[in-house]
Amino acid sequence: MSAHNPVTLRDWLERNRWVWSALGVLTLWAVLSVTTGRFSLHSLSGVAVSASFLTVVALGQMLVVTTGRGNIDLSIASVLTLSAYASIIVTAGQDARLPLALAAVLGIAAATGAVNALLVVVFRIPAIIATLATGYVLATGTVIANRFAAGFTVSPLLKLVAAGRVGGFPVILLVALVAVAAMGLLLQRSVYGRQLSAVGQNERAAALAGIRTGRIVASAFLASSCCAALTGMLLGAYVGGAFLEMGIPYLLQSLGAVVLGGSLIFGGASTALGTLFGALLLVLIVTTMQIAGLPAGTQDIVQGFVVIAVLALAGGRAVRRRKASPPPAAPAVAGS
Repeated sequence: MSAHNPVTLRDWLERNRWVWSALGVLTLWAVLSVTTGRFSLHSLSGVAVSASFLTVVALGQMLVVTTGRGNIDLSIASVLTLSAYASIIVTAGQDARLPLALAAVLGIAAATGAVNALLVVVFRIPAIIATLATGYVLATGTVIANRFAAGFTVSPLLKLVAAGRVGGFPVILLVALVAVAAMGLLLQRSVYGRQLSAVGQNERAAALAGIRTGRIVASAFLASSCCAALTGMLLGAYVGGAFLEMGIPYLLQSLGAVVLGGSLIFGGASTALGTLFGALLLVLIVTTMQIAGLPAGTQDIVQGFVVIAVLALAGGRAVRRRKASPPPAAPAVAGS
């Protein structure tokens, strides 16, 4: 078969889209090392810590994007912030109260994910509108929680996971790598991963193949909320508190990490490893702008342009691919 259909470099790159973000990370790191003269492996360790928090929340966003139909979760910023407040208030600086705090955080995630799934799957409201509305409701809850957060005392164990190091290696980076490996196995080796891709490629064909598409989409929104909630819990411990706009940067950056990593914005194909490299690349871009002394507003504009450019290129390729290929047949996916 390989003699008649040799694998070309273009085919390999199409299947391994994470390569581009990985090359971007290496290139930008090399440029910063040469131009600043002080950007070393130690500096990259600091970048990796910031990228680790972004990676965890972006993995959830990636699942939602994979379901197709332009699905995006805009409630993650509010989920992250409210979860940070809830974790700090419930733990009150005590490790013994961590299970209760974890239950509270996952409760917030479950409720938010369920509401998002209900609005998108049952009421067929576009995800961008449904999740934005849910986020506004949670923002009100965050304001209320802010009144009860008289002081900030972080659980020592949670602080160790969020900011500790083992042999000089950040623990949070280990957490992110484990999450990426687990998500990669889920997408590539499990029935659920194949069903998720099938729904994103063609929801109608997936339904005809016996896949319960509604459950698949709902599970993606639940997973996204859980990833955002756990990130908020860890981020609150890392910074030693919580504030009202804590999750705002992760709204654009989570989507940016997904698309920069090579996941298709139209759904159907995603890469956990690419999301990790996309997060690293995005953090390096922000670091470069900070070194250049650009104001925060300008940094947001540049990040927006980067995401728009990637989306435009991906959209153009997708349109050309659809014109060149016949309509897809119903996928044969085992297990419903």
